[in-house]
Amino acid sequence: MYSSETSRRGLRRTLDMLALLGGIVLLAAVSWEIIGGDHHRFSTPYLIVQFVVCVLFLLDFFVRWASAPEKGRYFLRNCWFLLLSIPYLNIFGGAALSRDWAMLLGIIPLLRAFLALYVVVRWLVDNRIRRLFTAYVFTVIVFTYISALVFYDYEVLVNDRLHGFGNAFWWAWMNVTTVGAEIFPVTVVGKTICVLLPILGMMMFPIFTTYILDVYRKKKIEE
Repeated sequence: MYSSETSRRGLRRTLDMLALLGGIVLLAAVSWEIIGGDHHRFSTPYLIVQFVVCVLFLLDFFVRWASAPEKGRYFLRNCWFLLLSIPYLNIFGGAALSRDWAMLLGIIPLLRAFLALYVVVRWLVDNRIRRLFTAYVFTVIVFTYISALVFYDYEVLVNDRLHGFGNAFWWAWMNVTTVGAEIFPVTVVGKTICVLLPILGMMMFPIFTTYILDVYRKKKIEE
């Protein structure tokens, strides 16, 4: 029994490592494609990278499912991992789709990649409060960066105020801090991101405040 549980833990760690690697590769690939691409069609190399990473995510799901003690319960609780791992962009022909639709389909595996990157948070800290704070910082940074990528891809060809990815990244940070920026979105997707970023900032700020207060309280107790 103990040996079986140890084997499962070792398998989960190996799968976490592979999923983490796949998430990093996918994030790097989509960054390269958006920042240096033509903003009309996804390139064949990127489609190949996304397909390989999605296959890795699918393998991760099915291996975990096969090794789970209660397979039915595991599937019901984690089926959304399966849905996020499907290479929709490749299935529907990413090279032939318009850039708008292709980007929407391409975002789905990025959400799975984000969950894979979240493994880093569990490795960094063991304390619950610190984990919460680290998760806050990690979520804000990665979500803001991905939002900047998507905003840049949709807006760069139609927004006269947007000049380069640096502007898009600055715009995303100004919005997540609820300060705002003098770059106004003109596309539906851009406007949606413009609403979501301040909401994320307002939701996450109490976590930051809680962490600071907890650290302050512990120092006062020690004194």
